[in-house]
Amino acid sequence: MDSSSSSSAAGLGAVDPQLQHFIEVETQKQRFQQLVHQMTELCWQEKCMDKPGPKLDSRAEACFVNCVERFIDTSQFILNRLEQTQKSKPVFSESLSD
Repeated sequence: MDSSSSSSAAGLGAVDPQLQHFIEVETQKQRFQQLVHQMTELCWQEKCMDKPGPKLDSRAEACFVNCVERFIDTSQFILNRLEQTQKSKPVFSESLSD
């Protein structure tokens, strides 16, 4: 990248739409991976597995299913609540003009 294109892009604050889309996709992937990690840690290590064995018994399997479903429900509830909170708050720039 030459200095003229980088300085003009920085000066205008313009971002290549493809780059922006790529960043959004990668951010979503990262969030998903974090959720999977949290869910695995909670359900596997803390709730459902006493001792690892060669097979899952029916109790552990039912525990995993329930734990994952509750984790997803809770995550969705929190996201919905955050969205509602953000919609009800005034925009930052509007609050500065008051």
